[in-house]
Amino acid sequence: MGSINYALLYRPKSLEDFIGQEHLLSPSAPLRRLIEGDALQHSFFYGPPGVGKTTLARIIAEQLDRPFYELNATTLKIDDLRTIFKQYAQALRKPLVFIDEVHRLSKTQQEVLLPFMERYDALIIGASTENPYFSLTAAMRSRSLLFEFKALRAEDLMAMLQKVVKREGVELDKEAETYLIDSSGGDMRAMLNLLDAAVSIDTHVTFETLKNLRPSALHDGSNSGDTHYNLISAMIKSMRGSDVDAALYWMARLIAGGEPPEFIARRMVIFASEDIGNANPNALGIAVDTMTAVSRIGYPEARIVLSQCLVYLASSPKSNAAYTAINKAMKCIEGGTLLPVPEHLRSPLHKGYLYPHDFGGWVKQDYLAKPMRFYESKGIGFEKRLDEWLDKIRSIGTNGK
Repeated sequence: MGSINYALLYRPKSLEDFIGQEHLLSPSAPLRRLIEGDALQHSFFYGPPGVGKTTLARIIAEQLDRPFYELNATTLKIDDLRTIFKQYAQALRKPLVFIDEVHRLSKTQQEVLLPFMERYDALIIGASTENPYFSLTAAMRSRSLLFEFKALRAEDLMAMLQKVVKREGVELDKEAETYLIDSSGGDMRAMLNLLDAAVSIDTHVTFETLKNLRPSALHDGSNSGDTHYNLISAMIKSMRGSDVDAALYWMARLIAGGEPPEFIARRMVIFASEDIGNANPNALGIAVDTMTAVSRIGYPEARIVLSQCLVYLASSPKSNAAYTAINKAMKCIEGGTLLPVPEHLRSPLHKGYLYPHDFGGWVKQDYLAKPMRFYESKGIGFEKRLDEWLDKIRSIGTNGK
């Protein structure tokens, strides 16, 4: 029957046909106004695959009536770029050079590009699945505009799917329609390629056919720049909010994306101190044990250990009192408050130091040259027990009895 290649056949040719990215391309959005006003500067488009980055670059070249060159950073040769720039050295209308996978440009390649960008020998547009804040040099970023593309919404995918099905005479079961959209992870190309493959088998597309072709839903992984940070951020924020199920979902996304178990465990160790602290001191020990365990076990069993720890942390009472306290102390020092060490606290042991154990565990004496308060208990969980002791000793007289 042969493959139809719907992704190419139905690639939008104009801004009016473009689906999704309304935050960039609605009539009043800045990017659209720059394009329509022929005022676009060097730009980098970043976001997940299959959301229109390359397509928009082609549309821009057509809209601005510029010669279009499509390159890939993995095979880019600087001499090829120089040839293009030289060809249009005297031309009034400079070309649009599109570089896909721009995050793979070496630092040297980026530096070579800079003078061409500075002189505007061409309009440079790059595309990447990684956030350019982490993959491009500051010099490249300072000469460019950065635009984030987002995963397409279900309604965006549905609009294209219905268009293709109607024009191509495809018979699509409702369950198959749902699976095409839900399993594509906001990736238009992935959805159309799956439909393409299914139609090559039978124009009556069923859920069973799609499931055989794509056994599980696509995920955007976690190793590609922005996604990596977004997923771990979502997991941490869900644990902080004590939403166990949400935290488990985001961790599952990280695991499915191949995130090393050690990385997830390290973040949970930090969380145990930063967000739980002494509201449940056991949390830190459990997180550290988890970090040790997963480093020795590895996947797939490490997911069970990670899950146990996550459920415990998300379910624990939360207090950032210790985290806030050290931040206050550090800010005080950075602000220039450098107090001398009192004589009786210096090393070796100086006369005048009162050994607390000789006084039943506590004795009143000065430990700072002037009183300062950094720690403020939240009174949450086990902190209440600690507060009882602190409140008691603060109310005792000078003899500590």
